[in-house]
Amino acid sequence: MPKVYLRTFGCQMNERDSEQVAQMFVERGFTVTAQPDEADVVLLNSCSVRDQAEQKALGNMRQLGKHRKTKPNLVFGMMGCMAQSRGEQLLEEVPHLDLVVGTQKYHRVVDHCVELMRAKEEAQMDDLRAPIVDIEEEKDSQNTIRDHIVKEHGVSEFVSIMQGCNMKCTFCIVPYTRGPERGRPIADIVEECRRLVDRGVREVTLLGQIVNLYGRHEFPKVDGKSPFVQLLEAVHEIEGLHRIRFTSPHPIGYKEDVIEAFTYLPKLVDHVHFPMQSGSDRILRAMHRPYKAAKFLEICARMKEARPGIAISTDIIVGFPGETEEDYLETKKAVETVQFDQAFVFRYSPRKDTPAANLPDQLPERVKEERNQDLLALVDSIVERKHHEQVGTVQEVLCEGPSRYNAARLTGRTRTNRIVIFDGDPQRMAGQLFNVRIQESTGYTLYGDPVMNEDGTVNAGAPSPGAPSALQMADSVRI
Repeated sequence: MPKVYLRTFGCQMNERDSEQVAQMFVERGFTVTAQPDEADVVLLNSCSVRDQAEQKALGNMRQLGKHRKTKPNLVFGMMGCMAQSRGEQLLEEVPHLDLVVGTQKYHRVVDHCVELMRAKEEAQMDDLRAPIVDIEEEKDSQNTIRDHIVKEHGVSEFVSIMQGCNMKCTFCIVPYTRGPERGRPIADIVEECRRLVDRGVREVTLLGQIVNLYGRHEFPKVDGKSPFVQLLEAVHEIEGLHRIRFTSPHPIGYKEDVIEAFTYLPKLVDHVHFPMQSGSDRILRAMHRPYKAAKFLEICARMKEARPGIAISTDIIVGFPGETEEDYLETKKAVETVQFDQAFVFRYSPRKDTPAANLPDQLPERVKEERNQDLLALVDSIVERKHHEQVGTVQEVLCEGPSRYNAARLTGRTRTNRIVIFDGDPQRMAGQLFNVRIQESTGYTLYGDPVMNEDGTVNAGAPSPGAPSALQMADSVRI
């Protein structure tokens, strides 16, 4: 039975795309291996958001080339955003590469790999191989990302609801690598979520490059509700589904109906990842982000009113071309105002073929790094304080199974997306919601003990204080 090794770099979109590819390999009789030296096919799903991600993927692929010495017929392939943007250029940069597949052709990967494997077997000579580059656009490619490999204790899964982006921020290469916005039908998305629930999944994260702009070109508003809110309502009706997340929204699409949804859809968790990028209006304009900092802060305030206790995380870029010290301080002020529960802070990285790469006043790396470290220190202080405030409270946790770093303990997430570590039986508790009393906080991780009932069952999770009190989403679990 042939084996495929698949490594993913980058965002949740890439993770979800890799899941689809892995499932298609399994359906064709392959097994997925975590050991590249065992594989017959080696694939990397690449990211182009930052130069560091590209260099990491390229370095890894070059290093993996050593396995051809022992397996001359081994197929090497690169997928994803870097594959889309560089195309045939990758064949020059990585001479042993056999396959380059763009972001709209994931469903073709298995066919291409099988074709290459057969060609190599027939030729029996590595220098006769014919590399394949498939990066053309394909109509309705958004509908091909629909199948899943559900992992052991797989209780939380990503669901792609759309592909592409029309916003064209000046720093971002994604619109050029993933194409324009195009959404899947609501019925298809709901059916995918139902299938996941039938396989034990209890939480879904709806994915879109700008998720809250879902369907705006394909589907009409109904009763004043956007297609995105219509989708949230439809997914919310699925029996057995406990939690709904979505990422990442854009302020331009964060209308009243999205905020209002948090007041009547209790399965929506108490967390939103809401990219701000900068707190300076001048820099936002240069980024082609069509909102002002005050509007972003207003939306955050309204979200906190709609769902008290909601956690808000964000993305921020420091060192954008032309960013002055005053601009940076505006960003820092916005962070202090919102008090983000988490923030991913990035130094600006010029991307080929993006407008920002050609802007004047590119900042020295030293300045970028100083601002990056300064802002990270502020964010860390806020996060550490907020986590310590959780000690002594009881939090509803969805158990995801054994901890990644200590298999003897279990891990789960609160409704506010905080990681909690605790003891218990994975066979009985994975996929279940129950209350955990938080005993300790260390940085970004909480530790606690499940709350026990008198009959020896774990206390079923109740909604957080900010969620509608009518919801009781899980039964007691005996351990």
